[in-house]
Order: sequence, then C-alpha cells, then structure tokens
Amino acid sequence: MPIFSKTFDLMVWLLQVTRHFPKMHRHDFTKRLLDAMFEMRENLENANLRRAAARRDSLRQADEALAKLRLYIRLAAKMGWLSKGQYAHVVPMLSETGKLLGGWLKAT
Repeated sequence: MPIFSKTFDLMVWLLQVTRHFPKMHRHDFTKRLLDAMFEMRENLENANLRRAAARRDSLRQADEALAKLRLYIRLAAKMGWLSKGQYAHVVPMLSETGKLLGGWLKAT
C-alpha cells in the first residue's frame, strides 16, 4: 500500500532534518515530533493487521497523530527550524499521507 512507503519516506526525512534543530529545543520538541510520527506509523501498521472496528480505531488514532505531526511541523517552520524549501517539501508529504489515510478510513 502506498501509505506505508510514503510514511517511511517521511520518517527518514524527519529523522535527518531534526538533527539540525537547535540544541536547546532538540530534546523536548524533537521527541514530541518524532513520537507523533512513530505513533502514526505504528497505528497504520496495527490497522493493517486488524479488521472492522479495531482497524477503524487504529486509523483514527493514526489520524490524531498526523494532526499532531502537522502542528509540530508548522511550529518548526514558524520558529525558523525548517527552511522554506524544507517546509515546501514536507507539506505535500503530509497532505498525501492525509489523503491516503482518509481514503483508507472511508473504505473501512
């Protein structure tokens, strides 16, 4: 399924980019951002292994984690920790993930 390759690419990109966040905020902020990313991906994996109501619950949890991830990415851009180019690169990735997740949720 495309959502798994898209979210894997997003994970790799985020892990590389967050290494350059300011030291003062790297631990707390980066942890929250990456936790949201990992939570989203883990819930997608769980949804893939489940059926019916349990799948829907996992997909909803993944959607909640994606909302957090969008918030943290927007904040990182606002604080200047992401360049305009980096932000322009990640926004379509998040949008595509949201579309794929929404489609999967509707199909379930």
